[in-house]
Amino acid sequence: MRTFVAVADAGQFQKAATDLSITQQAVSKRIAALERDLGVRLFTRAPRGAELTIDGRAFLPHARELLRVAERAVASVRAGRRPLRVDVISSRGAASGLMRDFHGAHPEIDLDVLMLFEIETAVTAIRSGTIDASFRAVAMPGRRLPEDIESARVVDEPLELLTGPGHALAAARSVTLADLVGHRIWMPGIVPGTEWGAYYDDLVAEFGLTIEATGPNFGSDALLDTIADTPALATFMGGHTRLVWPAGHGLRRIPVIDPVPVYPHSLLWHRDNPHPALPTLREHLTATTPGLDAAGTWRPSWVRPR
Repeated sequence: MRTFVAVADAGQFQKAATDLSITQQAVSKRIAALERDLGVRLFTRAPRGAELTIDGRAFLPHARELLRVAERAVASVRAGRRPLRVDVISSRGAASGLMRDFHGAHPEIDLDVLMLFEIETAVTAIRSGTIDASFRAVAMPGRRLPEDIESARVVDEPLELLTGPGHALAAARSVTLADLVGHRIWMPGIVPGTEWGAYYDDLVAEFGLTIEATGPNFGSDALLDTIADTPALATFMGGHTRLVWPAGHGLRRIPVIDPVPVYPHSLLWHRDNPHPALPTLREHLTATTPGLDAAGTWRPSWVRPR
């Protein structure tokens, strides 16, 4: 196809051969093979060289488009040309905010942001090259990472208590984990077997909390409506989670202390990933995120050190 377009542009087999750095005989063989495949003549010999037939003129714009598609396909996977693909789990969480900051600091890097639910799905996508990196908590009990997957802790996100205006703790400036014993903390988004499920299981076991994951998960808006209207319920949310609710809800975000429970976010990637923007992302996260394992904080024992 490329040879056909070259001959059409040059108007001569010899000139096309020179442009393609091949012999004139090779050009003739390629055109003959293409004509056999198509069952039509594409060129006629003329005193000035090679002229397109009616069929050749009809075929030329399609040939050019095929070459453009081929070039775009190659460019999409060529190192440094395709976007950096990163899984942030959800659009409102801490990882999404980290990637927004990265995009602001490096607008020249093309990004594709995805949201994958299960850690197995994310790891499989990393190993297959479907994505370049994923934000996860690692490594929960019984869920070891494959040897070819690298990870680095990037941020510890403090938990906050979210209450409605009628809750018994709504007026508190902060609450301790001991203060929360006996209160109903409703979190329908906890799914057994997930990394955040393992995190909250350990939090309950460590501090004797009551976390309920009953009922369907209709999303954050429905959760906020319920918390606002139900004085007996509160919920946990990440301190870096971005949520907006109607002013009439009167919701309160209250820091949790003594100790501060933090959710550990790590970046996962394949150790052989060649994307040139991946080291830039790792360096950015290392340089811009606060210190980890601060005094007075709690995280599960299975969380890897930085």
